[in-house]
Amino acid sequence: MSTTDFLVIWLSCFGFILACRVLPVLVLQGRSLSPRVEEALSYIPTAVFAALVANDLIGPDMFSQGVWSGLMPLLASAVTLLIARKTHSMLWCCVGGIAAYLVLSLI
Repeated sequence: MSTTDFLVIWLSCFGFILACRVLPVLVLQGRSLSPRVEEALSYIPTAVFAALVANDLIGPDMFSQGVWSGLMPLLASAVTLLIARKTHSMLWCCVGGIAAYLVLSLI
């Protein structure tokens, strides 16, 4: 690939990404959204976080090194979920999840 081809592709991608991020702000500036749209947009952070967590927990090769090594992250996440339900604290979720993973890796 030549430098010119690379620059054309890079600038095209840059322009498209910039347009996707800037145009909605410029178009919707000063306007209020309907309650249905605001409710739909409120689900985006939760969906993105769930996709990131699921991507780290579940994979096609999660059991390639054995059943236990595939189940450890799932069990640690279950412990973290229980801590989250009980305490509603991000700090205790992090501490509990790391501790659960550490204890499970020592077994």
